[in-house]
Amino acid sequence: MAIVYSTDESFQQDVAEGVVLVDFWATWCGPCKMIAPVLEELDADLDGKATIVKVDVDQNQETAAQFGIMSIPTLLVFKDGKPVDKIVGFHPKEALADLLAKHM
Repeated sequence: MAIVYSTDESFQQDVAEGVVLVDFWATWCGPCKMIAPVLEELDADLDGKATIVKVDVDQNQETAAQFGIMSIPTLLVFKDGKPVDKIVGFHPKEALADLLAKHM
């Protein structure tokens, strides 16, 4: 599955079903740039079992504020529309895969 780029308007629909890993990021953020290829690899490995959604905090401030995002990258795991886990900063693919596996 392809990574979904979410907006304030589409966010609730984008996380409504299944397990979703949401990456809150910004274009100017160094660690966000480092984690982007890791998320691409993880998305390929997931093979549709979970979805990865990216939210640019500069363009979607309402959603970032709703979830109290204070530093980026912050990754939230949603299950059927509800936040169930959180991890902040750069982490290797294995750590992100383990995080998602707890909720699948």
